[in-house]
Amino acid sequence: VVEQPDAAETEGVKPAGGDDAEADDAVLAGDLLRVVPYPEWDYLINLARPQWCTVQEKRPEADDPALIHEILHRHRDLLQRIDALIRGSELRKPIRLKRQMEGDRFDLDQVVNAMIDVRTHRTPDPRFHIRVDRRERDLSVLVLLDLSESTNDIVKASHTKVLHLAREATVLLASAMEKIGDRFAIHGFCSNGRHEVQYYRYKDFGGPFDDHVMARLAGMRGQLSTRMGGALRHATNWLRHRAADKKLILLITDGEPHDIDVHDPKYLLFDAKKAVEEASRGGIYTYCMSLDPKADDYVSRIFGQRNYTVIDHISRLPEKLPGLYLRLTR
Repeated sequence: VVEQPDAAETEGVKPAGGDDAEADDAVLAGDLLRVVPYPEWDYLINLARPQWCTVQEKRPEADDPALIHEILHRHRDLLQRIDALIRGSELRKPIRLKRQMEGDRFDLDQVVNAMIDVRTHRTPDPRFHIRVDRRERDLSVLVLLDLSESTNDIVKASHTKVLHLAREATVLLASAMEKIGDRFAIHGFCSNGRHEVQYYRYKDFGGPFDDHVMARLAGMRGQLSTRMGGALRHATNWLRHRAADKKLILLITDGEPHDIDVHDPKYLLFDAKKAVEEASRGGIYTYCMSLDPKADDYVSRIFGQRNYTVIDHISRLPEKLPGLYLRLTR
């Protein structure tokens, strides 16, 4: 199924098997769910090449969800600290309500108007208080994981693959988001040239963080390359038509954009930068957590000076990511 990038990517869309976990599980792992062409920015000619990059949504492999339950059990102390941080944080949006009968303080403008009414022998409006109320969070977050071959590298400090640490951090973050009540999705990507940007949906918006999702996360694999721009555009389309006050793509990657058919190191970097700018124009905030200690230069060029964090000690990622998320979305 080939779709244009502007095709309906609304909240209720159910592409090639549906947005429902059980319906998608009927599709064999690795099978195509749909194919979507996207433009790609060429900085040398200062133009976007139309339909230059093809994103292939594929069904992720599943494994034993007990692996994810073991992660939650092993980090139960950290989860308790995160829970305490959530309960102690003011996570709901403050709203100033004027013209209230009772409230936290006086609205000086209304007080002045009431005094004028009294002196002119008119009945004053008694609603001269301001009350600060808090509205429930209205947030949609898409966690986008780099699943390239380099994530199979071993982190010496923990003797664990980069991919496994990223998965642990994502599981802990998902647990925190589920507890807060934020709407979130977990997707991942890798690439094998411009015609094959593989895109995996581990959890979609609206579905629970249950054993179906955990089985997919348990089957996560690192392979191929990192064509970041196409994956960011596809993630942007998943968020574009969602009704939310704030929309966030949280990208977790261990390196700069690269692919087998690109030899100019600047080409995919500038394309990813353009994809971030396109998301921003659509009201979607993009933030990068890089696991490459040398990433500051290229990550700042793609995402901007304030829109990234570099984790120097990758083994600390599971404890760092949930706290960063709370700061980002407070």
